[in-house]
Amino acid sequence: MDDMTGEALGFTMEKLLGAGALDVYHTPIYMKKNRPGILLTTLAPTELESALTDILLEETTTLGVRSYPSTRTILDRKIVNTNTPYGRIRIKQAIKHGHVIRALPEYEDVKQAALEHNLPFQEVYKAALTFGNK
Repeated sequence: MDDMTGEALGFTMEKLLGAGALDVYHTPIYMKKNRPGILLTTLAPTELESALTDILLEETTTLGVRSYPSTRTILDRKIVNTNTPYGRIRIKQAIKHGHVIRALPEYEDVKQAALEHNLPFQEVYKAALTFGNK
């Protein structure tokens, strides 16, 4: 799209996510005649294709929507709680073949604790990682 406002783009992205899209993002691109444009990408289950296409056609300035099937490989996930000096923080563990290969604090928990304690986000994040690995 080469004729859509940022506000309308943000509204559309929120609407797509609210309708069940797994992810929505936009990428700056060059279109025909070297005009700058936006590529809006929506990742979603196949059964939502029609409903999400309707949103794209109604809320954006596009005249058409392309869709492509894709596959997705995902890791198993587990949420564990850790107690930090700043309160309880959930840690999301990524699991492959029964082994934790990555563990990251939940953003919303870190954000809330940082705001409540008037601390930098990174300080709370690092604390959650430290206490989560004990």
